[in-house]
Amino acid sequence: MTDAQYTTLPQWPHAYPASGASATLKSLNEDFIVTELPLQLPSGAGEHLWLDIEKNGANTAFVAQQLAEAAGVNEWDVGYAGLKDRYAITRQWFSLYLPKGETPDLTLLQHPEFKVLSQSRHMKKLRPGDLQGNRFRIVLREVTGDRHAIEANLKAVASHGVPNYFGAQRFGHDGGNVEQGRAMLAREIRVRNPKKKGIYLSAVRSFVFNEVLGLRIQQGLWGKTLPGDVMDEAGQPTGPLWGRGRVSTTDQAQALENGVAERHATLCDGMEHAGLDQERRALVASPGDMTWEWLQADELVLTFSLPAGNYATSVLNEILHTTEPDRHTENEPAPVE
Repeated sequence: MTDAQYTTLPQWPHAYPASGASATLKSLNEDFIVTELPLQLPSGAGEHLWLDIEKNGANTAFVAQQLAEAAGVNEWDVGYAGLKDRYAITRQWFSLYLPKGETPDLTLLQHPEFKVLSQSRHMKKLRPGDLQGNRFRIVLREVTGDRHAIEANLKAVASHGVPNYFGAQRFGHDGGNVEQGRAMLAREIRVRNPKKKGIYLSAVRSFVFNEVLGLRIQQGLWGKTLPGDVMDEAGQPTGPLWGRGRVSTTDQAQALENGVAERHATLCDGMEHAGLDQERRALVASPGDMTWEWLQADELVLTFSLPAGNYATSVLNEILHTTEPDRHTENEPAPVE
């Protein structure tokens, strides 16, 4: 891949030896259960109505549209902390701005793809990122391969975490959002839609982070720190989310990050001029309370939790290769785990 075009995503390296095993993911919606871990629960008073919702086969944006219609408010008055996958059973909070009048009982709302479990008033609107993380229960079916190799990787992941790559869904179908972002930053195309512009910038920024992380693993630096690394609160090294200002690393860590930036100069220069500020993201994602169980010889169940912004696919990719039923739709919003 050159800095001229980004028409395919690279195969970023794994932290652990490949198990050679494979499995089917999301054969059924109930094979992928996600429970949002909120930052706070509603207080019982305020101008916003918070709804605890379970959805099955619907994406988050669709549910938000349905809630706005049912409550008689504008879509921008509906808040949520994160996008959740359509092909799953997910539980998450939504908020509705309803400062006046009687409170509608939305637990009575009937819809085949979601149900309102409870509702309560709160002072603030839910905004993107307002969550601690997510809890996952994942059923892998048609598992083939060496069970001992799978177990070895499961134990390694539980003990040492996984590369905190941004998931493929961040980059759009076949990685197309990165090339669109490059063309936008190079002023080859003009993107007027603010939402699309944000998606493309996010894809480009995530791509550069993954490139830094992938290079470190390629150089044998997984589980190690470099002189000049910036550490997070958990004592783990971090990578750059590119933007204005100098990278905060020094020495060898800075040289590595600047080397990646030079290879992707169009992306990094463009992000600086797009008004993004330098931020940092942990290079390691550590699944919490991770357990696994073999229901049958070819059926494996995993449970674990991840902080906000971490991807369950990054955990699965270090254990075995997964495939999903082919059901891509062009306008499907990408879930943010």
